[in-house]
Amino acid sequence: MTCESVKEADNFLQNNICDLQKVENMALSAFCNGICGELFIEYRESEVIRIEDGVIQTPSLNFNQGFGLRTFKEDATKYSYSSTIDVSSINRAIEAVKFSHDSRENSVEIKEKINKNFLYDGFKFIDSVSLEEKIKFLKDVDTYARSKSENVRQVIGILASTWQVVSILTETGERVCDIRPLVRFTVSIVVEKNGIFESGMCSGGGRFGYKKSLNDTIKKSYVDEALRQANIKLAAVKAPVGEMPVVLGNAWTGILLHEAVGHGLEGDAIRKKTSTFHSLFGEIIGSKNVTVVDDGTIVNRRGSLNIDDEGTPTQRNILIENGKLVGFMQDRMNARLMNRMPTGNGRRESYAHTPMPRMTNTFMLGGDASFEEMLSKAKNGIFAKTFSDGQVDTASGKFVFSASEAYLIENGKITVPIKGAMLIGDGPSILKEISLIGNDFSLDNGVGMCGKDGQWVPVGVGQPSALIDKITVGGASI
Repeated sequence: MTCESVKEADNFLQNNICDLQKVENMALSAFCNGICGELFIEYRESEVIRIEDGVIQTPSLNFNQGFGLRTFKEDATKYSYSSTIDVSSINRAIEAVKFSHDSRENSVEIKEKINKNFLYDGFKFIDSVSLEEKIKFLKDVDTYARSKSENVRQVIGILASTWQVVSILTETGERVCDIRPLVRFTVSIVVEKNGIFESGMCSGGGRFGYKKSLNDTIKKSYVDEALRQANIKLAAVKAPVGEMPVVLGNAWTGILLHEAVGHGLEGDAIRKKTSTFHSLFGEIIGSKNVTVVDDGTIVNRRGSLNIDDEGTPTQRNILIENGKLVGFMQDRMNARLMNRMPTGNGRRESYAHTPMPRMTNTFMLGGDASFEEMLSKAKNGIFAKTFSDGQVDTASGKFVFSASEAYLIENGKITVPIKGAMLIGDGPSILKEISLIGNDFSLDNGVGMCGKDGQWVPVGVGQPSALIDKITVGGASI
């Protein structure tokens, strides 16, 4: 994204949505007498194209626009939003969010805030590739998948994308714009052999256009991976249960870290003391080789943003350094209440939602151990290559995660695939049980969606492979 793109965002909203200067000058009156807050204006186009067993489902293209006006004073928040951006809607919103009936105008002047992050190209990519090309790509996915194996019984391919333009004005009069692209491509395959059905899935994307997604290499690699996963499951045996060593795979297994640890390090959970980590700042909470980072500034990554949804530039935040808790993720309100600086983690699902502290791209840094070294030390246990789903209690950090692809480790070697393995533990304990961290760090393919308080936002995760010396493994019914 360039400075020109920021101007394009400004011009787009001005010409297509509303008279920005008039609307913003009106909104500033809500912030008189030292009240904090922001006016968030959004335009969004969303497209989903799906093929199932060679048949294209009706493509959807949705258009949404609106504004959200928030004021906050200490820990009290008022919020009003509307899908209509006009004088009467803004006036009603101002009356709804005022903390006082003082009608004085805010004397602050609007000034453009320089956006220092340029992490993605904001061009309107949805129109850059024709619908016919997208449909052909998905049909080729189906054809290629069925040519690879006679056991294929179902193929689903999905292209999903959004193009979002935002303008954010704060109580200081600072205003910043952003244009945000987002693409995701998913392949899901069901295979059958001897009456047994199994599925595999591969998905990926990021903040870039269709041109990077719709190519032969991506198509074949995603199909091959989904098919490999499904075929592995056909040969899987029931998982063992009990306490044992577990070697985690790299990349997507970072979702366990995201859920079991990351949410507990968000500013609202810390301030409200609903996190198991709330009183542990400066304490050793993990092994000395564990360093965890949240970084919203990685180019083209799914969880990255030039600015967060409060207008704060994103940044690289070290949360745990060599096992020591050193940082939290903050939005503006919680940072102010905790006497800290905002960290660029104020995020919202849309104009209809208030911002809150959320993760961007959260991951554990790599170490120097080889994968073979971890298997050797584990000796007998399981290798959890990737996860499907899980449940976490933020207050206690307790979690249950299902391994979608896993294998037995016997005498330091990977042997047969297993299914039904569930990892059971808690965030603080698992951090202390990590004894080796691999030299194979990787971020996920760009598939993450994070839910919190009913709001969903795109995120990234990642980590190297890692050895957990002991953790409870439960077995799901097969």
